[in-house]
Amino acid sequence: MNAGQQEILDIFTRTRALLQGHFVLRSGLHSGHYFQCAQVCQRMDAVQRLAELLLARVHAQGLKFSTVLAPAMGGLVIGQEIARQAGARYIFAEKENNSLVMRRGFTLTPNEQILIVEDVVTRGGRVLEALEIVRQAGGQSAGVAMLVDRSAGAAHFEVPAISLLELSFPTFPADAVPEWLAKIPIEKPGS
Repeated sequence: MNAGQQEILDIFTRTRALLQGHFVLRSGLHSGHYFQCAQVCQRMDAVQRLAELLLARVHAQGLKFSTVLAPAMGGLVIGQEIARQAGARYIFAEKENNSLVMRRGFTLTPNEQILIVEDVVTRGGRVLEALEIVRQAGGQSAGVAMLVDRSAGAAHFEVPAISLLELSFPTFPADAVPEWLAKIPIEKPGS
């Protein structure tokens, strides 16, 4: 792990955003580790620093965007800070009947360049929904920026994807939870 990755991991550890126990992820998979990014988002100094680091990677990849779209709930705070630092417009999608939708009068113009910003991606379901929202609204997805890629690069999107950390903690389907993990009470902390 390089010094930059260590700084990011230290931020998650210091803010108690990296949890250990027995968790059911939004994907339905079970894990002994959980990123509770809401803990990081309480600390605006941490959010500012993480956004600086992530935005630097976005710029290094040459991604151009005028709008940031964050899937609710996880991406809201980091998405807004990325937009603020980039001088971009900020919008978000929210859940309606367990699907993401744009509401509140948010619209996209044809070919508007959109950066999807998310906190943690395990399988990428909400990111895929956000990409579909952009496509259906006539915008152009410039890429995806995330704090943590829990899939360690296994989640694929049709646009460039950038993360601060790529980690792969083991996950297990509900019917294949190992005995050591099954002994720990289940928590479902929410994204």
